[in-house]
Amino acid sequence: MAGETVVTIVGNLASDPELRYTQGGVAVVGLNVGSTPSTFNRQTSAWEDGDTVWVKCTAWRELAENVAQTLTKGTRVIVTGRLKPASAYQSAQGEARASIEIEIDEIGPSLRYATASVTRRARNVEGGGQTPWGNADAPAADKAAPAVDGWASPGTASGADDTPF
Repeated sequence: MAGETVVTIVGNLASDPELRYTQGGVAVVGLNVGSTPSTFNRQTSAWEDGDTVWVKCTAWRELAENVAQTLTKGTRVIVTGRLKPASAYQSAQGEARASIEIEIDEIGPSLRYATASVTRRARNVEGGGQTPWGNADAPAADKAAPAVDGWASPGTASGADDTPF
């Protein structure tokens, strides 16, 4: 949507993702990501950690199921999503606090200090189902008929001498 603030954070998962389902059967996962900045102190010649920023993240539907199946506590992740307005609350010690929340658009493991193996999930679009993009299945192309695509073979003549644009 227009006007939403999209942010990207890199940090570690504070706990295993918590997968739940709404009453309507929609999957939702909640997770907390901690991001701690490090700066180099030239006087001591050592790296020093700053204050950790905790971000509450939420993913929905198939993305939520993929997150719960793939990621675990301590995993370094890259999260891109839409920033939600901060909500204020009071801690158990009576301190006023605010939480930062992101609705996840994309999430994955960071490959800076680790490796990952990617497995594509099969789409369930049989029998007139929906594709992940919300479109009804496109009819299968007739394999006997040649494809008419002027851009597929730019070196061949398409039957006209005019520029197509």
